[in-house]
Amino acid sequence: MNSELWSPASGLRSASTKRCKTYFKRKRWCVEHPVLMTQELHLWQLRRPFFVFFLKNFRKSFGVVGSSDVLLLLHGFPTSSYDWYKIWDSLTQRFNRVIALDFLGFGFSHKPRPHRYSIFEQASVVEALVAHLGLSEQRINILSHDYGDTVALELLYRSDHNRSGHITINSLCLSNGGIFPETHYPRFLQKVLKDSGFISPVFTRLINFRLFSRGIRDVFGPYTQPTEAEFWDMWTGIRFNDGNLVMDSILQYINQRLKHRERWVGTLTSTSAPLHMIYGPLDPVNPHPEFIQLYQKLVQRSTVSVLDEHVSHYPQLEDPTGFFNAYLSFINSF
Repeated sequence: MNSELWSPASGLRSASTKRCKTYFKRKRWCVEHPVLMTQELHLWQLRRPFFVFFLKNFRKSFGVVGSSDVLLLLHGFPTSSYDWYKIWDSLTQRFNRVIALDFLGFGFSHKPRPHRYSIFEQASVVEALVAHLGLSEQRINILSHDYGDTVALELLYRSDHNRSGHITINSLCLSNGGIFPETHYPRFLQKVLKDSGFISPVFTRLINFRLFSRGIRDVFGPYTQPTEAEFWDMWTGIRFNDGNLVMDSILQYINQRLKHRERWVGTLTSTSAPLHMIYGPLDPVNPHPEFIQLYQKLVQRSTVSVLDEHVSHYPQLEDPTGFFNAYLSFINSF
C-alpha cells in the first residue's frame, strides 16, 4: 500500500532538517525540540507529499484494487489528520483511495500569520487538492469530524449549487461537529481565545502542554482517555510551525458558524446526498440529547449512529471499532 502526506513550504524545510534524535523504546517517543512525538506520528509525518496552495499537508493511500470509491477525511479542531490513524487501515481495505489532509493552520501544514483563517478558504483548499489529484470528475465520499463537519457543509453547499470548481459529493458522514450554534458549547479556552481581541496573541503564547492536555482531556470520556504519548502527539501537531500562535484566528470559525448558519444548516436540510451522523453521546461540546434531537428534527433524511454512552467528542479515537462499523454500515447501505 502506498501512503503519503503533504505539507507547507515551511513544513517542508522542517521535515528535511529535523530528524528523530533519540528513541525511548518503552514509550516509543521521538524527541524533536520543542515537543515529543511517538514513532507512529513521526512515520505519519515523513510519508507526506507536498501540495501547493499555501502548501498543505495531506496523506493518501491506494487501497482496494478494482474499487473506484474515493474517501476524503476532514479532521477537527485543534488536532490534525492523525485523528484518523486508528481506522486508517480499515478504511483502505474498503476504499480504492483514501485521502486525509491537515487543514491550513493545523498539524504539519503551513501556519501563516497574520492570516484570516476561514471555513471558505479551507473548502477552497480541499477543492484544489481534489483537482490536483485528478479527481475533479470523481464522486467523492466525505467523512468528517468537528471543524471538518463545517468545511464539509461548505463543500456540500458548493456541490449542490454547482459552484465552479466544486467537488461532486457522493455521500457525507458527519461526527460530533458543532453544526448548530444553538447547541454548541465551546470550551472555556476557546471562548477566551476567540473573543479577546488584541489580547488574544498574548494568550496564545501562554498555552503550554499542561493547559492543552487539561482542556483536551475534558472532551474525552472517563474510560477512553488518550495515553500520555497520544497527548504529546496532539500537542506536536499544534506546536509544529508555532501553530499555537494562530489558534485565536482559526477559532473565528465559531463566529462564522453563527453568521452563516442559514447557508450551512440550510444545505444540510435540503441536500439529496446520502447523509449520516456518527455521534459520541458523552460530548460536552455538543451535548446529548440536545444536539442529536435537534439534528434528527432538522435533518430527517439522515441516518444516525449513536455510539456507546462512554464515548465523547472524539469517537474515531475513543471507539474506533464502533465508529468504523457504523460508517461501514452507512456506506454499504446505498
